[in-house]
Amino acid sequence: MTDAVVRGGETAIRQGSKSFSAASRLFGRSMREDAWMLYAWCRHCDDVVDGQVAGFAAPGAPQASPQERLELLFDQTRRALSGAPVQNPVFTGFARVAARHRIPQRYPLELLQGFAMDVEGARYRSLDDTLRYSYHVAGVVGIMMALVMGVPPEDGKTLDRACDLGLGFQLTNIARDVLDDAAIGRVYLPEDWLAEAGIPPGQVAAPAHRAALAGVVARLLDAAEPYYASAGIGLAALPRRAAWAVATARGVYREIGIRLRAQGAAGWDRRVVVPGHRKLWHIGAGGMAAVTAARAEAPRPPELWRRP
Repeated sequence: MTDAVVRGGETAIRQGSKSFSAASRLFGRSMREDAWMLYAWCRHCDDVVDGQVAGFAAPGAPQASPQERLELLFDQTRRALSGAPVQNPVFTGFARVAARHRIPQRYPLELLQGFAMDVEGARYRSLDDTLRYSYHVAGVVGIMMALVMGVPPEDGKTLDRACDLGLGFQLTNIARDVLDDAAIGRVYLPEDWLAEAGIPPGQVAAPAHRAALAGVVARLLDAAEPYYASAGIGLAALPRRAAWAVATARGVYREIGIRLRAQGAAGWDRRVVVPGHRKLWHIGAGGMAAVTAARAEAPRPPELWRRP
């Protein structure tokens, strides 16, 4: 059963994120397998709420409502965290990882609360609102991954840096997927920014506003930069191989935003990806960053959004 659970986690990350899958190979075996199983649980919950498989539309309409599916996830997650059996290998792996690394219950439940924001149709009137959503669906994932990498739950400063990396990742995701999200009625860009750019409500995806949208997205990518920078400071607190993997993922994901910005209004004509040779470059650069990460603690900029 354990081998099947691990293989399921590996399959989930390979299908769900080529960038994260490549970076995870840099971990030692035990850490890598735990990261896979944690990712598999996160991916599963996201897919169940949206009625998807590996982030893509699933064949056939789901029978239960999104709210019912979300309530089931809360129940299964609480049961897994309490040690009660859940007849799903994804939760079996998640429970083992949570127990092994002392993951506080608040973080998995906060992730599910982020999915609840989608189910409830939350609106994002300001950047602060967008960052609050990003915390729930990605910042807490960064925190849980840091715990898997050996960061003690009491080390709030390092967990802040891990959260910052999740925020940077999510802001980049929002920028890249803005048209796909708009197609299903979700807009995560700050409404006040859209209004300033002259994009009326409900018209984010309109071709007539593509140039203005590119400007708003560039602004969002600018907002992501301080979080990527803050995350880089946290590398020194991680084991060397973990720092290598994190630095690699950070470099690859940040490049997605750089490429999207460079394409301007054409940025959504095809999905922006980082080619294989550039990923190899980031593996090398990530290794160098892990080796040279300074142990001196630079204070986290006070203007950055603070997690709850």
